[in-house]
Amino acid sequence: MTLQPTSVPDFSTTVLYGDQNSTNGTECPELDDWEWLHSSQPIYILLISVLGILFNVFVLMVFCLHKKACTVPEIYLGNLAAADLLLVSCLPFWAVNVANGFNWPFGQFLCKVINLGIKMNVYCSLYFLILISIDRYMALVHTMSHGRMRRPKYAKLGCLLMWGFGLILSVPTLVFRKVQYFPEYGVHACFLDYPDHTTELLCDGLLIIFTFIIPISIITFCTVKIIQALKIQAMERFNPEKTEQRATTLMMAVLLAFLICWLPFHVVTTLDVLLRAEVLTGCHLMTVLEICNQIFTYLAFFNSVLNPILYVIVGKNFRKKAREILKQWKVKKTKTLESTRSNLSSTLKTHL
Repeated sequence: MTLQPTSVPDFSTTVLYGDQNSTNGTECPELDDWEWLHSSQPIYILLISVLGILFNVFVLMVFCLHKKACTVPEIYLGNLAAADLLLVSCLPFWAVNVANGFNWPFGQFLCKVINLGIKMNVYCSLYFLILISIDRYMALVHTMSHGRMRRPKYAKLGCLLMWGFGLILSVPTLVFRKVQYFPEYGVHACFLDYPDHTTELLCDGLLIIFTFIIPISIITFCTVKIIQALKIQAMERFNPEKTEQRATTLMMAVLLAFLICWLPFHVVTTLDVLLRAEVLTGCHLMTVLEICNQIFTYLAFFNSVLNPILYVIVGKNFRKKAREILKQWKVKKTKTLESTRSNLSSTLKTHL
């Protein structure tokens, strides 16, 4: 028996499959060849971490340092960048864990905190996208009746509530995540230790409801209504304000990137929970899910790097702000150099 990874670095229920690799009493052969995981994935995780930290810090700097106050869409995108930064800042710890054969060297406190950060990214990013979808829905479908609600102070309040909601949903990670030594594997594993199978299925069921069913339903509804509104406006030859048009284009690109990166992960996670609940059965299905979970998890992590790239490629207003900040920085640097030269010249004249 070899130490095998979970379906995902943090999101699954345990790090070890142990000796119960079966479905409905049927013994399933183990998937022993995980060498590719230990050799290639730590490098990929570190690459995602470095790029994600650089890109998301850049996004936050543009939003925070610009003279003009952030618009409602920019507030949501800024919080999304903060959630992505939280994730990529936690990933290097898990890269070390994977490289060590799932031997966690950082102690129980970081076991809880690091995995809490990863969990909160999953929840908060998803619900910031819901806020983005609702904002675009209100801007294009209910422009007049709900215009007052689309104010920066309400956007900030909504983001604060989403951070709190994400923290509440991550409570099982704080309660059940722990480090334990497994002598049969010779490792100290950081894993989720639920008290019983019922609690495990309950937590997984809530995960599916709040990170898949509800969010996807809201995002789908808003997206369909937005597309319908855009078609009607095109038929009536009505052109919305350029700022709203640009914001909608960027938001749709971000939503599409999220669906491409995260939807496969949530589908596989749902199937994995149904398999452990014995609603679905089969050794072949278990093997396929083990492989797909690894692939789709790291595809999901790539979304934290992709979002800042979309801001630059699609977001015209973001590029404009970035250029203005760069210009301000150059002017400030020039003034500083001129001031230094002037002071140096005055000093030399005094001494001469």
